[in-house]
Amino acid sequence: MFDSFESNFSPDFKEASRKDSMIPISPDLALSELINRFGGLSFENGLYRIIRDTDYDDWKNRVSFTFPQFADRISCFGYDWLGRVFAVDSKRFEQGAPGVVMFEPGTAEVLEIPANIETFHDEELIEYGEAALARDFHEQWLSSGGAKPGYLQCVGYKIPLFLGGADTVENLILSDLDVYWHIMGQLIIKARG
Repeated sequence: MFDSFESNFSPDFKEASRKDSMIPISPDLALSELINRFGGLSFENGLYRIIRDTDYDDWKNRVSFTFPQFADRISCFGYDWLGRVFAVDSKRFEQGAPGVVMFEPGTAEVLEIPANIETFHDEELIEYGEAALARDFHEQWLSSGGAKPGYLQCVGYKIPLFLGGADTVENLILSDLDVYWHIMGQLIIKARG
């Protein structure tokens, strides 16, 4: 499991030591294995990150605040350079396992991805990396002099798209991930009325 992902996504750094035992983060064994194997790692110059086991509850709370209809059904596992969070949804299944959803703070949208956690990493990210992670836009950001986001950072929209902001490099800024989600969450809730 996750062998294709591991051979196609280079970590930005090597952790000094990895855990020898599995922490049962979730009854979903694939989710626990993913976080135990790759938790805290960043890949491809900040393109994609897997959450640390110690951040698991924080991510669930952060996303549930902004998208409360998912509060009792998601388990977050990763996020991309734009601060978009990926989770498995216990109410939707893909090939017999919980399906992946993506929460987009810049657009205020939730997108269903036709994959479960294993096929998302071993197929979707490899075959459809542009659609899943906006690879080309990431390259434009870096080529324009933008900084690679660290584990606790994202490249967010100065003016979110759901408030009329442009989907351009000029409308991007390196942000603290928690601050960005907090601000976008407040704006999304207010925009919903």
